[in-house]
Amino acid sequence: MSKENIALTPKEYKQLFEALYTPLCLFAHRYLKNTEDSRDVVQDVFVNIWQKKIMIKDKAATKSYLYTAVRNKCLDFLKSSYSRTKSQRIGLDMMHLEGESFFIREVLLVETSEKVDKALDSIPKKYKKVIKLGMRGLTNDQIAERLQVSVNTIKSQKKVAYRKLKLLLKNDIFQILLLFSL
Repeated sequence: MSKENIALTPKEYKQLFEALYTPLCLFAHRYLKNTEDSRDVVQDVFVNIWQKKIMIKDKAATKSYLYTAVRNKCLDFLKSSYSRTKSQRIGLDMMHLEGESFFIREVLLVETSEKVDKALDSIPKKYKKVIKLGMRGLTNDQIAERLQVSVNTIKSQKKVAYRKLKLLLKNDIFQILLLFSL
């Protein structure tokens, strides 16, 4: 890793955009609770990087920079939205949203969700479907009824799916545990 400042090439910029646009939108949505506003904020951050040819010291630090820029842009958006609607008092706890633990928790949540989704995508569809339905809050009985199989089939499919997921996510267990401790 080089210590000198470097600007992103158009190819690197495109790769960065494609890799982080969706996770950053999800991250922004945790603050803004509005999909359009979240997309606008993330696009503004990427446009700003492109227009200003922002120099970076380390490509690994780019991801951290983008999350921080999106967070700051979201907070600015919320503050301006709050002052525009003072009479309505939207009741945002800005101190909570600006807090470091909230920021870290949200970044971990987005990254962990991506890893779990990727792991789910790598297991057979029948197991993935059972796990997804369970994640939506359905009971084994409800899943069995929906999929028209026995409850015992659902239990055994869940058992196999969890075993597979445990193996796939074994390297990320610390991050997952950290998320739930915050």
